[in-house]
Amino acid sequence: MVAKSERSKIGLALAGGGPVGGIYEVGALAALAEALKGIDLTTLDVYVGVSSGAFMSAAVANGLGPAKLARMLVEDDTDEVFDPEMLLRPAFAEYLQRALAVPLLFWSSLRQYLSDPWHLSLVESFQGLSHALPAGIFNGAGIDRLLRRLFSTGGRTNDFRQLEHRLFIVATDLDTGESVAFGSEGHDEVPISVAVQASAALPGLFPPVRIGDRYFVDGALIKTLHASVALQEGAELLICINPLVPFDSRLAAQRPPHATPAPSHLVEGGLPVVLSQTFRAIIHSRMRTGMDRYRHEFEGRDVVLFEPTRDDADMFFTNVFSYRGRSRLCEHAYQRTRSDLYRRRHELRPIFARHGIELDLGVLKDHSRSLLSRKRRPDLATSTSALDAALADLDVWLQARKA
Repeated sequence: MVAKSERSKIGLALAGGGPVGGIYEVGALAALAEALKGIDLTTLDVYVGVSSGAFMSAAVANGLGPAKLARMLVEDDTDEVFDPEMLLRPAFAEYLQRALAVPLLFWSSLRQYLSDPWHLSLVESFQGLSHALPAGIFNGAGIDRLLRRLFSTGGRTNDFRQLEHRLFIVATDLDTGESVAFGSEGHDEVPISVAVQASAALPGLFPPVRIGDRYFVDGALIKTLHASVALQEGAELLICINPLVPFDSRLAAQRPPHATPAPSHLVEGGLPVVLSQTFRAIIHSRMRTGMDRYRHEFEGRDVVLFEPTRDDADMFFTNVFSYRGRSRLCEHAYQRTRSDLYRRRHELRPIFARHGIELDLGVLKDHSRSLLSRKRRPDLATSTSALDAALADLDVWLQARKA
């Protein structure tokens, strides 16, 4: 491995995507850790995380490698286990606080109406009752508790200032609409676990997180990756993972019959699927615009992005609240990223080489590799990876014949 002082300043930026995105990132990181010779993903110079990517970046910056994270999230063979169902616990305290305000809001609205019933409508007078609606459905405090416990052992830390590497967790100030990078100067006294909870507080699902006298919500509201935070910190090579891409059902319909089935029209999946597709389309379009801007603002820097393909039904329809769904998705991300690395090898090898990193083609050609520890027959993801590599080799051979 190249000594840290002899190589470029390297960063890692992880976008959000809920439990699905987090598990995908673990599989993708595991593939990168195996294939990139010359770096250790737990000892990079800069880490940036947003939403579920904040959870993963904080863990990796604390020395938790992809293999360890896979055991935590998927295989349950460690004492440090993350159960996605903890994210579905109702925010009872929020419900109670809002419910206690209903009588006062009701009488206030009634007095307003009775003060001028000839000019005020009932709807107009009683719209104040909307203040009794909870600011979030689920309780995100479990994230803080889990990370506090996780970062209190094994030489880890819950203090930005005690990390050996720079870590930035991005959240959005609800009252100003501005992004705040926790871990930066003036914002590094906040516990890492609280910053992650704030960055993952998706409006409507989780209540805003109070830090000091301010309230914060999901960092993805402003930017998808916030890659500029790492680039402004001096990263010369930035490795980015974005798990959320809009799904294209027309492309998915062209996949082999044994692939994960998907509806021909997403509206068939109801409101959750429609909202998911809408959110994905918005943040992905915004991210692409940002990536183009980075090439001009940070000329001479290398930004390498990994993300699923738009026909990837596994990323859109997997149920990560089941063990089988989590393990399948993590393995799928691992194999897909391996395939992506091999397919893009002619593009990526010179980029990585500039920063003292070698792309290990021998690892990528080994189609017997699996992220999960249990011995099993090659699954669809592994077979697809092998097929993609074979087709890529064939394409190179045909191009050489034409020349």
